[in-house]
Amino acid sequence: MLNKWLFTRIDNSALIVFRIIFGALLAIEAFGAIFTGWVRRTFIEPDFTFNFIGFEFLQPLPGNGMIWWYAVLGVLGIFVMLGFKYRWSVFFYGLLWAGVYLMQKSSYNNHYYLLMLLCFLMVLVPAHRYASVDVWQDPQKKRHSMPRWVWLLIVGQMWIVYTYAAIAKLYPDWFNGNFIKVLMAPREDYWLIGDFLQQEWVHYGIAYFGFFFDLLIIPLLLWKRTRIFAFLAAIFFHLFNSYVFHIGIFPYLALAFTLFFFSSEKINSLFLWKKPYYEKDELEIPAYRKPLLVFLGIWFVVQLLLPVRHWFLQDDVLWTEEGHRLSWRMMLRSKSGIIRFKVVDKSNRQDTIIVDQKEYLSPKQLRAMPSKPDLIWQFAQRLEKEYAEQGREVEVYVKSRLSVNGRPYQPFIDPSVDLAKVKWDHFRHAPWILPSSID
Repeated sequence: MLNKWLFTRIDNSALIVFRIIFGALLAIEAFGAIFTGWVRRTFIEPDFTFNFIGFEFLQPLPGNGMIWWYAVLGVLGIFVMLGFKYRWSVFFYGLLWAGVYLMQKSSYNNHYYLLMLLCFLMVLVPAHRYASVDVWQDPQKKRHSMPRWVWLLIVGQMWIVYTYAAIAKLYPDWFNGNFIKVLMAPREDYWLIGDFLQQEWVHYGIAYFGFFFDLLIIPLLLWKRTRIFAFLAAIFFHLFNSYVFHIGIFPYLALAFTLFFFSSEKINSLFLWKKPYYEKDELEIPAYRKPLLVFLGIWFVVQLLLPVRHWFLQDDVLWTEEGHRLSWRMMLRSKSGIIRFKVVDKSNRQDTIIVDQKEYLSPKQLRAMPSKPDLIWQFAQRLEKEYAEQGREVEVYVKSRLSVNGRPYQPFIDPSVDLAKVKWDHFRHAPWILPSSID
């Protein structure tokens, strides 16, 4: 039964069209980062970047090297779209993208994580078997079908993303409209809809529509009777997000995924009218069956467990940020912080320095650091290292206050702890984060 479910051959039209759109979006993401100045602001102008802890060996290339890095990404995206050296192209895009993803956290976005995962998943699937340069160069590679596990892998991954995004919204500030109000306040000057976005009933509408959309969109797309209505809701939802939040290619990538829910025959006739439609019901068990089953099992176990790890850590993830990344916690909170770093010379404790953070950090980093304990810790470590290079042994203390979703500021980091001597632990709560009063 499992073999029949996973290895029956089905038409591959949706996968082929998705590859073309996916490659185009990869190229747009890379070239857009160059031409909007994002690469320069994120990698070139700052003196240093906040790496994922443990990946400090990943450093931006000197000079304009990161612009060339993104230019290579853009070219690889075009190669994916054209199906040229497809597997190598999408693999190296994923590898280079993983590098820039792990290289900095000031511009962290769950969608960047999703893009990294998708690149490595797309290496596995035969998305180059039609309408590709690879097939033009070697016609024997042409296929009109794919095994059903490809469809299950892609749909299953997106189901996880949407479901955990819905679960993460199950907290008071989402449903009482408080967070939405804070989120929409800076958008009052938007053309045509700015005033509309400030209405209380709109905040409640966005909150409840967003929750039920994330929770139900995949089941509604799977059911034929509700598919067209779910698709129209997806168009509205993602285009609204694109206009209001400016979140790059993700809304269009999400819409591209809906290809996998419509009839392959329809996709075939609309986009690949020269391609014969595959109608057979063939079972073809490949030699890689066992390795594939092991991979799928491990992949989905990891994807199901990573987003829930914060439930096993002390205090609220909205406050501590511990377990926030890699968890599909998208656009859930607004945080602002006030922070001060004090450096104390151990040889002369009267010699204290209040650090001017503007001398070290870019505007983007200055906004990001006060609310994120790992960035605060990394900056303290950097200060300790800088003074050590001058032959001075110092302690680094932090005094900070944090506001979540417009609440009053409250103390965030224990000011009596020398962060220069604290070791980072990926798997335990940091006790120097003061307790919160978040409900």
